[in-house]
Amino acid sequence: MENRRSLIAGNWKMFKTSSDAIDTVKEIVRRLKQVIDIDIMIAPPFISISSVAYIAGQSNIAIGAQNLFWEKEGAYTGEISAPMLLSVGCRYVIIGHSERRQYFGETDETVNKKMRAAINYDLTPILCIGESEKERESKDTFSVLDKQVKKGLKGFSKENLKKLVLAYEPIWAIGTGKTATSNQAQEVHRFLRLLLEKNFGNMLAESTRIIYGGSVKPDNINELMAMDDVDGALVGGASLSAETFCKIVNFKR
Repeated sequence: MENRRSLIAGNWKMFKTSSDAIDTVKEIVRRLKQVIDIDIMIAPPFISISSVAYIAGQSNIAIGAQNLFWEKEGAYTGEISAPMLLSVGCRYVIIGHSERRQYFGETDETVNKKMRAAINYDLTPILCIGESEKERESKDTFSVLDKQVKKGLKGFSKENLKKLVLAYEPIWAIGTGKTATSNQAQEVHRFLRLLLEKNFGNMLAESTRIIYGGSVKPDNINELMAMDDVDGALVGGASLSAETFCKIVNFKR
């Protein structure tokens, strides 16, 4: 991990009104202004991106979106495009989160289209992949991840993927309080790095950040981050509290 800069990303999901979001980001900026050795990202709900980005300003906190649509513009009621995200200060976008797949019919094919939109507009894509509890129990974890990665990245060259962030989020650990052990996370992250190497070469595999998501908290972040192939965390519920999120960002290093 020596050449890969750690990334701690907060996904606020469908929480916080605009005023709540503003209060939280002010506190995060204040608490983390001295942190310069890792990347920090927050993904608020769409309605708060502009105001949160304005407050984050020139700070060390980057702003991301929780989703995007693959077209630039058009008659797609309720959708948000990559140029729109850029115009309000986004630098990252989360793609293929398990909740999008579970509740909104997202597939590996639509994930691939969204990846292309993000890359075409120079947004850093955080591609989410992960297996269900049933798939893990059936020992299908690696075949599921292999399919999600290959289909999600189909048609891309290694030059396209220089900004790629992979987020391994075992579905059975999201919002459940269950967390993959550090060894389980390391095993999967290593598999993913070798998969990238096989498909895109060693240079991309070694430079791509692979982060872990799934009930990340202050009391498990140190152990996770001690693993060679864990390059950061995608934090859900624990990112809603400025104090808790900042404790995660300040993991032992």
